[in-house]
Amino acid sequence: MAPESTNPRGDLTSEVLHALSKSDPISSTEAFPGVPFESIKAALDRLASRSMVTYEQVEREEALLEPEAEIIVSHGSHEARVFEAVRQAIDGLSIQDLENKIGDKTVTKVGQGKAFKEKWIKKDGAKLVALVDSINDVTRDQLKVIQETRTHDAKILADLKKRKLLKMQKVISFRISKGPKFALEMVKEETDLTAEMLASGAWKTATFKPYNFKALGADQHAGALHPLNKVRQEFRQIFFEMGFEEMPTNQFVESGFWNFDALFVPQQHPARDLQDTFYVSDPVKAGRPAPASADDKHDYEAYFQNVREVHENGKYGSIGYRYPWSEDESLRLVLRTHTTSVSAAMLQKLAGQRKDGRVPPARYFSIDRVFRNETLDATHLCEFHQVEGVIADYGLTLGGLMEFMEIFFGAMGVTDLRFKPAYNPYTEPSMEIFSHHKGLNKLIEIGNSGIFRPEMLEVCLSDYQISSMKIETGGRR
Repeated sequence: MAPESTNPRGDLTSEVLHALSKSDPISSTEAFPGVPFESIKAALDRLASRSMVTYEQVEREEALLEPEAEIIVSHGSHEARVFEAVRQAIDGLSIQDLENKIGDKTVTKVGQGKAFKEKWIKKDGAKLVALVDSINDVTRDQLKVIQETRTHDAKILADLKKRKLLKMQKVISFRISKGPKFALEMVKEETDLTAEMLASGAWKTATFKPYNFKALGADQHAGALHPLNKVRQEFRQIFFEMGFEEMPTNQFVESGFWNFDALFVPQQHPARDLQDTFYVSDPVKAGRPAPASADDKHDYEAYFQNVREVHENGKYGSIGYRYPWSEDESLRLVLRTHTTSVSAAMLQKLAGQRKDGRVPPARYFSIDRVFRNETLDATHLCEFHQVEGVIADYGLTLGGLMEFMEIFFGAMGVTDLRFKPAYNPYTEPSMEIFSHHKGLNKLIEIGNSGIFRPEMLEVCLSDYQISSMKIETGGRR
């Protein structure tokens, strides 16, 4: 490959054409010394696009001398220098005197071994003496040939490479030949048909550049995932890897029954006020929970009445809220304020899948939009994404929930968790989840969690042995 030049040439395409007119083909682009590889490639591509030349890439390896080999070319091989020093000493030369004369212990040691091997010298007592009058410095001669031609016999190259006297380098050049439209001058090709050409008639004699339909267009910085969608995909992948099943959450409008009552949220709770929840004006109410299809065999009427009773009088060891529960209030339509309403419906359906009297363990998750009647500001919107996971199994504990959260958030690189007791109407115990933010150097709330209360869970599953825990966080957090 030609080395880069600090003095780039002018019109390289013209230089290539004139060189090719004198010698066809040009066997190597080394015929243009001092021209950068990229410049030659660009010029050849331009000429080839007009069928003025054809070219093919040629690869070969060439040998380059290492610094030690260049010294050998200048001063002789190590063994030759040792022999010459010993030959000049008429009465022989001690090893110490040899080192002093050559001035390099490495050269002395290596050269002495090679000279002994070639039987140029021998040891006579404490001194070294020459066995021959003259020698042929083969190593130096071989390196001189390589220095001039960059190549030699394969066996010699392998031997010198083993002695670390040279290295092999791949060289890329191009073999250039005349094309079917070869000419010494490049005709200017127009790229646009202008109004002036049409008016003057110049378009009739103009040469237009053909369209290259195979050319790649400019790189468009578009089509990337939105940061929120990217984080959502990361959440989904983590849930799938932990054995969760995604819940259907495409129903944004829910009845107050599923959004609040099924979760043991009392009807006088502040979250059900107009200041916190969006209520639908048309239609105002939903019907009672009912099967969605003929295959759905769940007893929704019994479930509806159980929810009423647990609110009014209590069940499953609870005394309830002891207030007159309103069916009309329960059936009012709202924009869902959380996806936990879907979790309640999924747990209720899970009860219908019991085998041998036992509800099967399950893991559900959802990532979708929820709506709150918030005051808009820099950190609050009326719509946001909620990430929720629910586990239903036997023998679940609060310690197990904390361990699960360490693993779940750790998969996202969120570590150093802290837990704080909290209140949720539908979980007990409940915990807020915090993580220490190194940049802000403080704890940041990242989620909420808890064990579902019997008043909510046993209405769904009617199984005193199974328990369920949930974890939720905001997608934008």
